[in-house]
Amino acid sequence: METTIYKLTQYSHGAGCGCKISPALLDKILHTATPAAFADPRLLVGNDKRDDAAVLDLGNGTALIATTDFFMPIVDDAYDFGRIAAANAISDVYAMGGQPVLAIAILGWPISKLPPETAGQVLEGARAICAEAGITLAGGHSIDCPEPVFGLAVNGVVPVAHLKENATAAAGCHLYLTKALGVGVLSTAQKRGSLQPEDAAIALKSMTTLNKSGALLGRLDAVTAMTDVTGFGLLGHLAEMCAGSGVSAVVEFEKVPVIPGISTYLDQGCVPGGTHRNWSSYGDTIGPLTERQQQILADPQTSGGLLVAVAANGTGAFEQLMREQGYDLKPFGRLQPQGSGPLITIA
Repeated sequence: METTIYKLTQYSHGAGCGCKISPALLDKILHTATPAAFADPRLLVGNDKRDDAAVLDLGNGTALIATTDFFMPIVDDAYDFGRIAAANAISDVYAMGGQPVLAIAILGWPISKLPPETAGQVLEGARAICAEAGITLAGGHSIDCPEPVFGLAVNGVVPVAHLKENATAAAGCHLYLTKALGVGVLSTAQKRGSLQPEDAAIALKSMTTLNKSGALLGRLDAVTAMTDVTGFGLLGHLAEMCAGSGVSAVVEFEKVPVIPGISTYLDQGCVPGGTHRNWSSYGDTIGPLTERQQQILADPQTSGGLLVAVAANGTGAFEQLMREQGYDLKPFGRLQPQGSGPLITIA
C-alpha cells in the first residue's frame, strides 16, 4: 500500500519566523494595548523592553525566564518541523543567558487536511530537541486550526547576576553573530521547488542547532547585551539593541557571516515577503546600502544565531570560550555613541 507523503509547507501561507508580524505593526499593537493595572516589582524584563522573554525575580538570587514562540512550517518534513520550532523557542531562554528547565507544546492542526499521525511526528521532533537541551516536553494544548502551527512555551532559570538583555549594550562593544544569515532565502527557494538538497541540509542544520552557548555567555561580564536573530532579520534585532541601549552600530558587511551560495537563489528572486515587511518597518533608520545587502541583512531568520555585544577588553575571552564550543567567531561590527546619523551604518 502506498504511503501518502504530506509536504507541510504546502498547507501554510507563511513559513517559520517569516510569519512574524512586522516590527511596525507590532509597535502599533503594543502601543494600543491597555497598560497593566498592576506593576509587579519582581518583573525584571517585561513587554516594555522588547526583549526575548519575560523575566521574574524569584527573590533568592535566581530569576525565572518565561517565553513562547510558534509558527507555520518552514520545511516539508513533520519531524524536522518539530525540531526547528523547538530549537527556535528554546533559543529565547539561551538569549537571556539562562538555562531551560521545562517546555509545553502549542499545536494548531488542520484535522480535515492532515492526519493526526503527522502531528505526532511534529511532537516527536520537538521531544528530540528538548532532550538535547536537557528538558522535558511536559504537556501542552492543541486546537483545530486552518493551517498547521507549532511551537513551545518554555521556562528557564538564570542567576540574576548573569541575566543578559538586549538593551544594555555600550559604545565600544564589538558585535558577533553565532549563525550565518540566509535561512529565509533558502526556505523561500524550497517553497518554490528550486532548493538544492545540499543547501537544504545546510539550512536544516542551522535551524536545529541549539544556542546552548548563551547559558555560558551569561557568565561573562564582558558580554554587555545579547539577543537572538529571528524574524526581524539582523538589522531589525540590531536596531532594537541600539535603540534600547542608546547607541548606534557600524556593520562591516563583508564580515557578516552568510550561508554560501544564497546569491544564486537571490538572483532567482527568492526573497521572502518578510524581508520587504522588515525593511518597510525600519529601513528609514538604516544608512545607505545596496539592494543585495538589504536582501541579506533584513532576511528573516528562523532559529537564528545569537547577536552578542562584547566589551573591547573581553573579546579575547569571548572568542576563546566560543572556540571551546566549536565556533570560530570574529566581530562583524562595533557600537558607538548615538549621534544624529543613522541608527545603523553599513560599511
